[in-house]
Amino acid sequence: MKTKRIGEWLEVTVPEKWNGITVEKIMKKRWNVPRKLIHRFRTNKEVTINNEVVHWKDTTVKTGDLLRIRVFAPQPLEVTPTYINIDVLYEDDHLLVVNKPTGMFTHPNSSEQTDTLVNAVAGYFQVNGILSTPKYVHRLDKDTSGAVLFAKHDLAIAMLGEELKERKIKRTYLAWAHGKVKPKKGTIREPIGKDRHHPTRRRVSPNGQEAETHYECLDYNPSLKATLVKLQLQTGRTHQIRVHMSHKKHPLLGDELYGGSRGYDTNQALHAAKLTFVHPFTEEQVSTIAFPLDDFSLIERRHVELLQER
Repeated sequence: MKTKRIGEWLEVTVPEKWNGITVEKIMKKRWNVPRKLIHRFRTNKEVTINNEVVHWKDTTVKTGDLLRIRVFAPQPLEVTPTYINIDVLYEDDHLLVVNKPTGMFTHPNSSEQTDTLVNAVAGYFQVNGILSTPKYVHRLDKDTSGAVLFAKHDLAIAMLGEELKERKIKRTYLAWAHGKVKPKKGTIREPIGKDRHHPTRRRVSPNGQEAETHYECLDYNPSLKATLVKLQLQTGRTHQIRVHMSHKKHPLLGDELYGGSRGYDTNQALHAAKLTFVHPFTEEQVSTIAFPLDDFSLIERRHVELLQER
């Protein structure tokens, strides 16, 4: 889809597949714009067709019409910016993909916490004149490194949130798991719920939420007595990979919470190496690769390169 930014407005050239449908249908059915945002756009007259404010229910668009939406209106920064260097993997007017280092929280858990990835991205926004608050689409555990997707404005986070629900955002992880994992390829389908005996731990539970993890063994290291595993999430439950691999009797190296031994690594050996999604506005596929930022990580650059070869 052809789009471009004009100041605070996003201009979309209406594609043939939208020919003859109403503005309201584009907003509600094609883009799944939430009610609160629809109300704002309508009240402030922030949607136009060929530079004219129109009635959403009565106006149908034609191929080649210019649909404009004021998505880049300045918004207050709602998180404390912290000036920490970040590794940007992808960026445009709508989105940002950042490579999170091990040991950093994705977002603050209190107003006093200012050393998280969200704070660092807020600092990046401020330095680069992006007048918005970073909105993360998904999270990574503190000790998991790799690609995290952010939206720069309200419409982008709404559309990406819908993609996440529809499982259109694909995340590929690399991990070292204790022992020789068998079979070499498979799917773990086990529901995950909270562990009543621990404040943060999760466990496989018949009353938990549906959870599905696909895995494939890439290598075995005799000195580590561990298997390098590629994992893809079909669902995104808290600690999903860690819980599923532990349940399979192959906890991750360094993951003491779920039965892994620290031994060779100061953190759990889990890295979000690849992130693939459909761009909500251009509708093109975007694929990013994140190489580990930590020299001490057991997940090395050469391991990530295996994903590029496949």
